[in-house]
Amino acid sequence: MIDLKNRIAIVTGAGAGLGREHALLLARLGAKVVVNDLGSDVNGNGGSTNAAQSVVNEIVNAGGEAIANGASVTDASQVEAMVKETIERWGRVDILINNAGILRDKTFTKMTLDDFRTVVEVHLMGAVNCTKAVWDIMREQKYGRIVMTTSSSGLYGNFGQSNYSAAKMALVGLMQTLSLEGEKYNVRVNCLAPTAATRMLEGLLPEESLKALAPSAVSPAVAVLVSEHAPTRMILCAGAGSFEAAHITMTQGIHIGTGDDTCHVLEEKLAQVSDRKGEFIPATGFAQGNLELNKAGLQMGE
Repeated sequence: MIDLKNRIAIVTGAGAGLGREHALLLARLGAKVVVNDLGSDVNGNGGSTNAAQSVVNEIVNAGGEAIANGASVTDASQVEAMVKETIERWGRVDILINNAGILRDKTFTKMTLDDFRTVVEVHLMGAVNCTKAVWDIMREQKYGRIVMTTSSSGLYGNFGQSNYSAAKMALVGLMQTLSLEGEKYNVRVNCLAPTAATRMLEGLLPEESLKALAPSAVSPAVAVLVSEHAPTRMILCAGAGSFEAAHITMTQGIHIGTGDDTCHVLEEKLAQVSDRKGEFIPATGFAQGNLELNKAGLQMGE
């Protein structure tokens, strides 16, 4: 059984949808929860702590402990104040769920740079701000569980979501490196790729599908990713009661050399380069260089 008693969790964007379900489940499992929500609409406009307080009331009425917080994840000083308040109240931060996000969907040709920048600022820099604010705390206490919310749109692309997709894939890269840097401090960092019927999907799917994709069906994945025995460096997909793992792999490729005709030979042999037989999951970014040098009869760092 997953027991989060005496664990302190911060969940961003927790006033509705996925964040709300994450907060409620973590509280049921024993965690004390900071319910963070700016209270904006799906486009990032407006703001109110009413939604966050409503979730806090649910948790408290069920016998749990929680506080509401209206910090904007894009404002590092507000985030730092939220973490400071959490430490002053409960003495530590064990869990961070980076869930806050907005949508500004348009095809790339119609999208303004401001719409692109704003979505990246909320999803990517919002997660960076929150993670930075708790990182040294978790390292010093030698315990931390951080979840980045990525998306299939980032992993595989989605028409009309270039800004969202770019931000979501960037979070995977952030997770990959932070999982390495946090490993010896027992700070485990993972990604969640949810499929859920939230405000972001209203009007896009049939009613029957929306019911199957209840946000509550995703939250068990979060519980596993923040548990005592959580993995690290995992991309866990969840939706409608199903769970999968996504991986960024590398093929074995081929060695062509560096002759004058390399570009022509490469063009002819792209199918061999793309052959997935023997593909693997690199342990670090150095794996690409190692593979390429080894095929050339050399070694990295030698």
